[in-house]
Amino acid sequence: MDAMNAIAAITSGRDTALTEHVIEQNGTRVLVLSPASGDATLPPSAYLAPLRERVESAKAVFGGVLLRGFAPLSATGFNEFATSFGKPLLTYEFGSTPRSRIEKGVYSSTEYPADQWIDQHNEQSYTLKWPGTIWFYCDIAATEGGATPVADSRLVYQRLDPALRRLFAQRQVMYVRNYGNGLDLPWEQVFGTEARDEVEQYCRAHRIDYEWLDDGEALRTRQVCQSELRHPLTGETVWFNQAHLFHMSSLPPAVQESLLEVVDEDRLPRNTLFGDGTPIDVAMLDEIRAVYRETLLSFPWQAADTLVLDNLSMSHGRAPYAGKRRVLVAMSG
Repeated sequence: MDAMNAIAAITSGRDTALTEHVIEQNGTRVLVLSPASGDATLPPSAYLAPLRERVESAKAVFGGVLLRGFAPLSATGFNEFATSFGKPLLTYEFGSTPRSRIEKGVYSSTEYPADQWIDQHNEQSYTLKWPGTIWFYCDIAATEGGATPVADSRLVYQRLDPALRRLFAQRQVMYVRNYGNGLDLPWEQVFGTEARDEVEQYCRAHRIDYEWLDDGEALRTRQVCQSELRHPLTGETVWFNQAHLFHMSSLPPAVQESLLEVVDEDRLPRNTLFGDGTPIDVAMLDEIRAVYRETLLSFPWQAADTLVLDNLSMSHGRAPYAGKRRVLVAMSG
């Protein structure tokens, strides 16, 4: 399981002492910050100033910070805490998974069946506009499973075959999405409108090719995006795409067969190709998935945990679970 190493205590006045330690697995590390006293609250709180400073500095080094041992938050309190870092919360636009809006800027985590894995990914790396930080708050921890495993995107990049990295960097990734066939999210939900002209305007503004099908009832989009990025603050190169997740090979074989019995490959709800439209070898995607598994850090949620991730430096996923689970999500620039 996780190796845990005590490091230090930060003191900023007697009532705002923070203790910290690191959890590490497979090379991926997350810093854990906890209050030295057992009754600390997040906003409003004297903890905010030292906490903000430490979270921001630690994100650049570790990619993820877990706040554990603080008093529970409401959805509004979670919103206030995330926005106290100085950046407004983002809306979940051009989303790829079902989730519910809890309040402005706060959403449920992906609403997939509890028995399904969600593979590692950096939030909205299938677009050209993504959040810089993603926030998770555990309102209710599952009775079994339900972790949000993370993997260091810098480490993933370093461990991938350099030839594979070069190939993806040169050819990039094309994401193909089909909406309106009843197999995935409808375009009205993804774009938040029932007006086709607003969809077209959004696509043009975000360099997304679009095509209306079936007399305008269905929509297909294509967008070519990066495979890797240089982090704007640290200068480190990160693996930053969802080629393995959007590709049909991410589905169980039986599901793939069932889908292809219903639709042609070009009408699959989601798929990925190289940027020039040529297929991606499944063996390459399997290699990427293997590296994610080899760099994975997984720890069980505790109620009232808050996990702050640098979205470029750290990917996340979801493990299957039993029992009720409620994790809230927010994103900022």
